[in-house]
Amino acid sequence: MNLFEVYKLWDIEPVRGLDTKLWDKDGIEYTDMYGGHAVISVGHCHPHYVSMLTKQLGKLGFYSNAVQNSLQKELAEKLGKVCGYEDYSLFLCNSGAEANENALKTASFHTGKSKVLAFRKAFHGRTSGAVAATDNPKIQSPFNRTGNVVFSELNDLEAAGKELSKGDFAAVIIEGIQGVAGIYEPSADFLHGLRSLCDKYGCQLVLDEIQSGYGRTGKFFAHQHHGVRADIITTAKGMANGFPIGGVLLSPSVKAEYGMLGTTFGGNHLACTAALAVLDIIENEHLVENAAKTGEYFRKAFEGDKAIKEYRGKGLMIGLELNEGFAGLRDRLLFERHFFTGAAGASVIRLLPSLTISQDTAETFVKAWKELTGQA
Repeated sequence: MNLFEVYKLWDIEPVRGLDTKLWDKDGIEYTDMYGGHAVISVGHCHPHYVSMLTKQLGKLGFYSNAVQNSLQKELAEKLGKVCGYEDYSLFLCNSGAEANENALKTASFHTGKSKVLAFRKAFHGRTSGAVAATDNPKIQSPFNRTGNVVFSELNDLEAAGKELSKGDFAAVIIEGIQGVAGIYEPSADFLHGLRSLCDKYGCQLVLDEIQSGYGRTGKFFAHQHHGVRADIITTAKGMANGFPIGGVLLSPSVKAEYGMLGTTFGGNHLACTAALAVLDIIENEHLVENAAKTGEYFRKAFEGDKAIKEYRGKGLMIGLELNEGFAGLRDRLLFERHFFTGAAGASVIRLLPSLTISQDTAETFVKAWKELTGQA
């Protein structure tokens, strides 16, 4: 049997990692400035993470959600304290797409309405409901397309209000920062305006913090830079440092009923242990603060850079839109200098390194960038 080939792959196979370093099967060392799509939040093979997972695996790896699992309650309590949403409830699942599916389903249950307002360039996942709210027809099959999702322009409050005034909207879903699109931020005024519109028209404000959450932007969630309070928050990527998990944080106004949501693997013993280890490390090593500090270093280091048309993002969620003539820079960073980076189309390089990144590593990356672009 062959693999169903839907990914375009680099001819590189990492087999070992430590913090921000990777080694391939030939022993070549790389620096990971992408964290596997913002997943590696606390570095590869952190000793505390490895220790906690190993100990839990030696006790119990899995049982279903038909029985008590105190690790779920411990995770909910700790996450609430660390992120500042102690009065919210937590539903655990397996991925970001699944988190968004359950968020939108819950909003529809709660309001009795069927429609969702999403935004141009949005990416919310590839499962049926999540991809319907994703502004990319290339990954929507005919089965996924629905008249229940309406798209509006990011940061155009008047357009959003016009759509919501038509009625029957259960939710507005918006990313804390649009990641796949190339790092585009909703403004503070726009987020506050959406909050007011949701209150006015009786719909739920859903903040998708799957890529922008878990300390990546220098706050635990990106929307916390603006003091906005969401009805529902979704999270996943950085939550367990590579172990599959997703979470839906639900405000006190959203009431649960037995059977409305469910999952086989969500919130299993290993997933919760991994997520608890991540929160320990984020707290103990002050990683949210490090993301803010290192992000500010990058912003200043790239000021006036001749290769960069626009610097976008916050903290360690960075989009570097390239000027003409630098289209091959990502390949050169990888194959000549051994830095993994991400992309958004052909003209944007995305940096999403582990929150543990050191100042030395950040400086080494900037130095390599300047040398490759003739600015050393």
